[in-house]
Amino acid sequence: MLWDEAVEPSPRRGRLTDLYVQLQAVLDALPQMAAMVHDGVPVQANLRWREFFGNDAALGSSRDWLERVHADERALAIAGWREFLLHGHAPAFECRLQDEAGIEHWFEVRLGSPAAEVPLQAVTMTDISARRRLRHSLEQSLDLQDRMLDASMDCIQVINSDGTVRHMNRSGCVAFGLPQDERTFGMQWADLLPAAFRNKGRRALAQAAGGRAARFAGQTGSEGALTQFWDNVLTPMFDGQGQVSGILCVSRDVSRQQHAERRLRIACEIDELTGLPNRRSFNRRLRLSLQRQRECNGTLGLMIIDLDHFKHVNDTLGHSAGDHLLRVLARRVAAHVSDTTLVTRLGGDEFAVVLEHIAGEAELLQVAEGISLLAESSVTFAGQVINTGMSIGCAMYPRDACDPAELLKAADTALNDLKANGRGGVRLYSRRLMAIAEEAANQRLMARQLVRDGGVVPHYQPKVNLQDGRVVGYEALLRWPCVEDKGIGEDCQLDEAFRDYELASRLAEAMHLQVLADIRAWQAQGLQVLPIAINAAPVEFLRDDFAEILLEKLQRFAVDPVLIELEITEQVLTDRGSAFVARALGLLKDAGMRIALDDFGTGHSSLAHLRDYPIDVLKIDRSFVARMVAEPSIRAIVEAVGKLGPSLRLDLVAEGVENASQRQILIEAGYRIGQGFLYDRAVDAAQVAQRLQGAPKLSTA
Repeated sequence: MLWDEAVEPSPRRGRLTDLYVQLQAVLDALPQMAAMVHDGVPVQANLRWREFFGNDAALGSSRDWLERVHADERALAIAGWREFLLHGHAPAFECRLQDEAGIEHWFEVRLGSPAAEVPLQAVTMTDISARRRLRHSLEQSLDLQDRMLDASMDCIQVINSDGTVRHMNRSGCVAFGLPQDERTFGMQWADLLPAAFRNKGRRALAQAAGGRAARFAGQTGSEGALTQFWDNVLTPMFDGQGQVSGILCVSRDVSRQQHAERRLRIACEIDELTGLPNRRSFNRRLRLSLQRQRECNGTLGLMIIDLDHFKHVNDTLGHSAGDHLLRVLARRVAAHVSDTTLVTRLGGDEFAVVLEHIAGEAELLQVAEGISLLAESSVTFAGQVINTGMSIGCAMYPRDACDPAELLKAADTALNDLKANGRGGVRLYSRRLMAIAEEAANQRLMARQLVRDGGVVPHYQPKVNLQDGRVVGYEALLRWPCVEDKGIGEDCQLDEAFRDYELASRLAEAMHLQVLADIRAWQAQGLQVLPIAINAAPVEFLRDDFAEILLEKLQRFAVDPVLIELEITEQVLTDRGSAFVARALGLLKDAGMRIALDDFGTGHSSLAHLRDYPIDVLKIDRSFVARMVAEPSIRAIVEAVGKLGPSLRLDLVAEGVENASQRQILIEAGYRIGQGFLYDRAVDAAQVAQRLQGAPKLSTA
């Protein structure tokens, strides 16, 4: 098979196995030898192929199938294969191959691709040995020709150079509606063809009359009757002087092959779980829809639908429940919209809806809001009620984008913004959202470059005793040198990166290693190191090993945990996975590390957090400090927290202290420690070392 059974998840392996079996059935239904080829090597083949190449189930005996082509035609076959790989198409060619018994067979080889997204090539070989022998016999004897032609299932016609029929076998007479014993010909051959294919037939006939073989596809079938598909090959016949004396047309019924290929195409474009068109079908049909709207100057609406917390359904109720939810909502959405509206499943819990000829933004939003309400009706599975919601991102052609990729990007941008701000409901794309998305992407790119290039350089802002100006500790802040303006970049420029687990973890790793290296260097100089506060982003707690990893680093650098203070935000305590957080903080607290709750008052503040988690320090956010002088209500909050801290045996730290008035209010409110520009900006490790040597008080003048 084409996948590794050792690593594929069981449900996916089952679906892939079903698809593999369906494809094998389609291949086996083909009347000719057929194989799916990857990098020139057969990876799946039908029974006829395997029987010809020695009935080898592993297909090993047919790996070098091009090398088994007769030497006289091998160059032609290899050239055709290369042309197909280069251009995606190549004309069929004829060649000889030897079977396991040593018998040579003539084959017509056709190359194709099942789908642009599938990295496989299809090779079909039709045994034309009888056809070639028949062609030779026809040129030898017209008498023998009649008997042999009538025995053939192919429709065989001998055509004069002027386009009139000279002879036709019994199968041809039946196909063209002539008496089976017809012997009086002379009618125009092209006039016998269905009207829709006469021009194709005349062009092929003219080419063959000029001495070159020609080919065209056709079909027959009246209304209500099964359509028959024909492959028509016209070959010139030459006399002794090398002049075209007639044209041999062999028409083969390829209906079975066409129907099998059609079933294969349908199977490739339908989502097995929901029965909706899949992503491949969506991409093709969206292009066609946009083309229609361009031609009529119409407006098209695109919705991307994401089910809220779908992973939680799978995790708690099982994947069967998740599959049931997808099927039910797929049926509801399809039933809610008109028959001309395209509803597809893009994959996972993501769906797309395409509305053509809409009146404008209002109509798109109305349909989207109606769809979002479909999730409010509960879904029941095995006696369990499944509650979910929908987040829908919308975009419009031509207002937001003019090609499929950009339109999909616009709808995705709207959806991602909606999900980032609480999920649920409908969000319409705007240029502002794209600017936000591009800024977030730039921040993530910058973070990756910093990690890759080793550009992270911690700076340290002093924490100061508000009464006497004595430095009592430092907070490590992420900084990096900015090449563009020769300044220093700050962590607030990377907010989006700290929402990404991988990036946040890698940035934290770089920061922790550098901070611990600085502490070790200061200790090696014999300096009395003050406690250093380091920050932890919420996503760093998504795995239940944060504490163990941090303690291992401390041990590696021989740094006592009492020298480290871990700053977390209230978001860490409210996100899912708070049990991981509680365990991690407990381990760190037991090791001697102090825990600070940063930016207190800006999130979902709760006194329960102070009760349920081992918090040692409350840091009131700089926004309160900045406003408390001018706003009595803010000052009241600051004073209330100042009274709360000692009652709960919590140290209080005020951030963003920038003037003496703020300092005085904080002292009166009971705050002991502060940090901010009133005292100093963040400084590099060398400047910290200088200050630790003398440990001077910082002036507030």
